[in-house]
Amino acid sequence: MKIRYDAQGDVLYIEFKNCSVTTKRIDEDIAIDYDADGHVAGIELLSAKERFLSTKPVFSLDLENILMPVPSK
Repeated sequence: MKIRYDAQGDVLYIEFKNCSVTTKRIDEDIAIDYDADGHVAGIELLSAKERFLSTKPVFSLDLENILMPVPSK
């Protein structure tokens, strides 16, 4: 998984899978990218700072290879 923030464009992108995608716009500021099998490959958030991030300035964010822990039963 990668999370990128472009401060100049105020765009946050969460990439789950690097592949060819089909994009479906949810509203004017949110788009979901789907892979060929219909699974979510990424999420794009426009006006991210205004709508989704805290008031602290964020200039760059790039996280790679983050694994989610599997819950134990």
